[in-house]
Amino acid sequence: MALLTHEGSSLISSTHQWNYDVFLSFRGEDTRYGFMSHLYQVLCDKGFNTFIDDNLQKGEEISAELLKTIESSMILIICLDELVKILECKNNCKLVLPIFYKVDPSEVRKQEGKFGIALAKHEEKLNSNMSKVQRWRVALNEAGSLSGLHYRDGNLESKFIQGIMEKISSTKLKCTRLFVAKYPVGVDTHAKAIEMLVDIESTDFRIVGIHGLGGIGKTTIAKAVYNRIVDHFERSCFLENVKEKSRTIDGIIQLQKTLLYEILEDKDLKVDNISKGINVIKERLCCKRILLILDDVDKLKQIENLLGKCNWFASGSKVIITTRDEHLLTILGKVCTTYKVKELDKHEALQLFEKHAFLGNKLEKDYYELANQVINYAKGLPLALVIIGSDLCGRSKLEWKSALDKYEKILNEDIQEILKISYDGLEGTEQDIFLDIACFFKGWHKDLVVNILDACESYPNSGISRLVNKSLITIDQHDTFSMHDLIQQMGKEIVRRESPQILGKRSRLWHYKDAHEILTENKGSNKIRGIMLYSPKPVTVRFHNESFQRMENLKFLIVYNINICEALKYLPNELRFLQWGNYPFPLPSKYCPQKLVALEMPGSHIKLEKLFKQDFRFENLKRINLKSCEFIKRLPKLCTPNLEILDLFGCVNLVEIHESVGFLDKLKTWSLSYCERLKILPSNLMLKSLNSFDLVRCSKLEKFPNIHPEMKCLRDLDVQESGIRELPSSIGYLGGLTKLCLLYCPNLRVLPDTIYKLQQLQDLSIPTTRLRLTCNSFDSISGYGFLMMEHLDLEHCLNLNKLDFLMQPDYFPALKSISLSRTGIITIPESIGRFPRLGSLSIQNCKQLREILCLPKSIKCVDATDCFKLDLRSLLSQVCLSTYKQFCYFPKKI
Repeated sequence: MALLTHEGSSLISSTHQWNYDVFLSFRGEDTRYGFMSHLYQVLCDKGFNTFIDDNLQKGEEISAELLKTIESSMILIICLDELVKILECKNNCKLVLPIFYKVDPSEVRKQEGKFGIALAKHEEKLNSNMSKVQRWRVALNEAGSLSGLHYRDGNLESKFIQGIMEKISSTKLKCTRLFVAKYPVGVDTHAKAIEMLVDIESTDFRIVGIHGLGGIGKTTIAKAVYNRIVDHFERSCFLENVKEKSRTIDGIIQLQKTLLYEILEDKDLKVDNISKGINVIKERLCCKRILLILDDVDKLKQIENLLGKCNWFASGSKVIITTRDEHLLTILGKVCTTYKVKELDKHEALQLFEKHAFLGNKLEKDYYELANQVINYAKGLPLALVIIGSDLCGRSKLEWKSALDKYEKILNEDIQEILKISYDGLEGTEQDIFLDIACFFKGWHKDLVVNILDACESYPNSGISRLVNKSLITIDQHDTFSMHDLIQQMGKEIVRRESPQILGKRSRLWHYKDAHEILTENKGSNKIRGIMLYSPKPVTVRFHNESFQRMENLKFLIVYNINICEALKYLPNELRFLQWGNYPFPLPSKYCPQKLVALEMPGSHIKLEKLFKQDFRFENLKRINLKSCEFIKRLPKLCTPNLEILDLFGCVNLVEIHESVGFLDKLKTWSLSYCERLKILPSNLMLKSLNSFDLVRCSKLEKFPNIHPEMKCLRDLDVQESGIRELPSSIGYLGGLTKLCLLYCPNLRVLPDTIYKLQQLQDLSIPTTRLRLTCNSFDSISGYGFLMMEHLDLEHCLNLNKLDFLMQPDYFPALKSISLSRTGIITIPESIGRFPRLGSLSIQNCKQLREILCLPKSIKCVDATDCFKLDLRSLLSQVCLSTYKQFCYFPKKI
């Protein structure tokens, strides 16, 4: 009798290294030179590393060294004396398969017949060691009860050996780990994190989705996780390239067959169609605790073809899915936990690169600078580091430099094809969005780009989400677009390959040299969708007179630091986005920006009356940026019902704004700062969506418009250094106002009583040399108060000498800071000590201030610079009462 064993479920380590595949030991001469020698030869011929103990004679004790060999062998075929040791291992979660050679299992179990007679003879010989015999009997009884392989006289021995071989091969295959990577740098950290998410100890069914951009190492990490945890499950299966193999019906059926065979080991199981396969998987696998990896999935249907509705798994089963599409994982619901794989840090990137570039040796000093160029180029993408490192391995420095120059211009073919897989899975409009962002809009704010692309009928709201889910782009906390540099280069390479030789047949031009050639030599065509002509330094360029006439489908024109010699005669009316700072001429007379979404022409010589013709409506226009346009004197009637941003900052010759602007329902941001000659605003403002209104240094503006009751959205109103004489009582309608700045308004005499209605006000700055601010100014707040105000700035109120309004601290329950600097106050009343949150008090240059009667315990900072008459001892005593003070600043002149 022999025993075939292999390690079972939970004790094997994912890093366990066996010294031998098979341990073979028989003492009987009847088998040693017949059956066992044949079996040994077949094992060796099939490539199994086999240990055979052919020196141990009958009656000899097995040595400690031989027992260690048993423990370091994956599969054991042994004789009687080793049986006790093996069955001890079985009790420690090892699987044992007996081979009954010319003996009936029942004889072994009952110790009868020939087997019983032989055992009795052993008892006679070992009369002095009956405990050993007893251990044999117990072990034999247990072994005879196990299911195994039985060879009878008359059977074909070669066929029996073949059956053993198949069992050994299957056993070894189950214990063979997946190859992870030649140099798995950084993989272990990810694998440990994912192992925690899988939680192999829990009895819950769980799916863990690994997502990230192509080439980031998802499959490599999944293999490492598989190796770490596979032995905790009854059965396991790793299905690679699910997306690729699911392209055909036959491919899907083959995936189902592979899954069933890996779990059940049943070659005869028939699967004829996909629907049947789903049911067979459900019926046959539902009782087993399994580990399943689905690698590279891109559609929900692929998961359903293999897992159904994910509702039939046995307790403790786990599924790991790798995908480029995060959204696919969210569809699976709460049962799925996600893990995003991020790029390698610089240390890991250098380590991985040098292993491939120098065959595992240390980076050579002469190549250090060039290696850093590779690291900066690859931006932590393992795929790029491996491919480039392997490509540069063994090359000279000159060859490295040449290769790096080429990579900067043309992406390596292998990297391109792998990264492009995600792009190929997009729909047409999604591909357009991706290429537009890659070529023009990386680093731009999402809202602007969405508006532009929406006007191009690219459906950006759904398309952008798709790109994010596929890890092709990201949107940061500031709502700006970003993408990996190599992903961007992949997109640009797709455009280059549209027409490698003829620039005019490409859809997008962003490289200065290419765009310059098109515009100066009139090589454009209707295929061009966008052009960016960007120069890092101002240059003068002579465009061809008809350069844009052959580009009627042009949607984006972005020009920066370019001065042209003569005015353009033509611009395409299909333009959605026009950005050209300091354009020195009026726009072409026949150009009509009806389809334009954003007009960005700061510092330009633009004539608005000719551009915004009164008989046209500009439905698409949402953004106008005409900062510092010195030739604008009047803002004409704007038929722009969807305008959201109007930036006229620094238009120093602007005098008048047309009444129509006061009724732009969608306007959110309006800047007129530094429009120093501005005198006339619309008399009424009914800007329902306005959030920010900026009139800083409009020194000629004396009258502020009336405010409509529906202006509920305004949050920030800044009129500092303006010529405003008074605020209208209708300011009380600004119920959402949080910040009001009236600094340095020399003509402002009085605040309207309705200011008390600004209940959301958090920051109020009202210092002026002429404003009469007394307790009467705050009489009307009785019963209301500024419940949200955190900062009160009364700086430069020279007429302010009493702080009676502070006698009512309940009016300012949220106040955190007060600035009374450069005021005429004499005494800070005791009531200030009752402000519960006051942390900062600024009293710089209060030259009449004599005493502070009290300070709240919450105070952290007091700035009393140049308060010459202030009693220092009085101040210090008050500060000492403040047990939570962190910092106090005192002048040297006190």
